[in-house]
Amino acid sequence: MTDNSKRHWVQLVALSTLAAAALVACGKKEEPAPVAAPAPAPAKPEPLKVAFAYVGPVGDGGWSFAHDNARKAVEAEFGDKIQTSFVESVPEGADAERVFRDLASQGNKIVFGTSFGYMEPMIKVAADFKDVKFEHATGYKTAENLRTYDSRTYEGAYMAGVIAGGMTKSNTLGVVASVPIPEVIRNINSFTLGAQSVNPKVKTRVVWVNNWFDPPKETEAATSLINGGADVLMQNTDSSAVLQTAEKLGKRGFGWDSDMTAYGPKAHLGSSVINWGPYYKKTVADALAGSWSTGKAWWGVKEGAIDLVSIADDVPAELKQKVETVKAGLKDGSFAIWKGPIKDQAGKELLAKDVVADDAFLGGIKFYVKGVEGKLPN
Repeated sequence: MTDNSKRHWVQLVALSTLAAAALVACGKKEEPAPVAAPAPAPAKPEPLKVAFAYVGPVGDGGWSFAHDNARKAVEAEFGDKIQTSFVESVPEGADAERVFRDLASQGNKIVFGTSFGYMEPMIKVAADFKDVKFEHATGYKTAENLRTYDSRTYEGAYMAGVIAGGMTKSNTLGVVASVPIPEVIRNINSFTLGAQSVNPKVKTRVVWVNNWFDPPKETEAATSLINGGADVLMQNTDSSAVLQTAEKLGKRGFGWDSDMTAYGPKAHLGSSVINWGPYYKKTVADALAGSWSTGKAWWGVKEGAIDLVSIADDVPAELKQKVETVKAGLKDGSFAIWKGPIKDQAGKELLAKDVVADDAFLGGIKFYVKGVEGKLPN
């Protein structure tokens, strides 16, 4: 083979190789760029554990029932952000301390204690669980991780008194009272003041049962009041026994803490109810946001915590309007229940004309107003 022939052959081979490479390149699909693996989803935060201790059974139809309705409202509001639990019928005293320690040890970060007698046990336990927020209903002692809250039940008692004063035929009202602390005494007095605002002739008799929830004793007390001439009853106890007794004996009465219409439909004049929902929702929201702080809260009609509901059809329109006027005044601050002149049962002036009691005065009431009969227990 000549040199020229060799040269042509090498060129042909090279061209063939290039052509083959080009064909391969044309038929080859470009590989996609590798896709980065998705970042792992952030871990879902653990729900805030919230616990409630009730002094009575949740089925009491009154105090504990109202608190448990509010607990359910909190669950509906916050969904899986929180987890709630409750312990019912917790006695005041040493048993309460054990329950609070258990609840704190179980990882609850908010613990609500819903009775006055829980104050000292909560103070003690709060000192040992600084990372837990304790909330005590109706008490007056606080700590850096313990706040107190209450509802202005005396506002509901006053509105019930307006109805009672206009509906009584005997001018004698009866109150079944639980324990003689300022809260309860204030409610008895406010009920009487409300009645006197429409009927200056009324007098109020009181029977103490020295317990918050004791249906047999409440029944006995209500019967005693009716036998003594009272034809309209109010209570500051937790069961429906007082209204049921009024129904059985043909008298009238009020529900307390919750709407008790169903327990005595013929006797029922209205129910002074507490809505704990707004406060519980705010407390949980503050805890979730990290803005919870200690202090004292006292909510009433203005905050949507107190109302008089289900007023009976036979209550005259003018009495219903009087209640609505009081309610509107409490809401906008233009009306004060405890405004002088107010005298105690001995006739001593406690509030001079036009003087409005402050919360310190209201929180320390240890006397009966004029119109309440009997001696106040020690």
